Amino acid sequence: VQLVESGGGLVQPGGSLRLSCAGSGIKLDYYVMTWFRQAPGKEREGVAMIGSTDSKTFYDDSVKGRFTISRDTAKNMVFLQMNSLKSDDTAVYYCAAADRRWGTRWNGDFYDYWGQGIQVTVSS
Repeated sequence: VQLVESGGGLVQPGGSLRLSCAGSGIKLDYYVMTWFRQAPGKEREGVAMIGSTDSKTFYDDSVKGRFTISRDTAKNMVFLQMNSLKSDDTAVYYCAAADRRWGTRWNGDFYDYWGQGIQVTVSS
């Protein structure tokens, strides 16, 4: 099983990036999918979540209205569209998959599979 993130990089404040998470050996539509991030010296935090059966979305207040999570079942991928980026969004971003039996939870302990992480840097 692998989750592979792509699309990170350096962007100026106010800019946009689209992160992708591709699954192999795993059918992502069975899982609750969440994007987490971890900035230097800070704890990991969940920023965007999408449910399995209904694809309902949830967001941390810090990104609400700026980030959009979505999934493409046919491509077995999950995306995070990030707009109006701020320097506070600088972090390593991870996609993670949790068995849908546990429901939609922000607690990382419920997540079975994690990507390797990808750097997002927002700076002028």
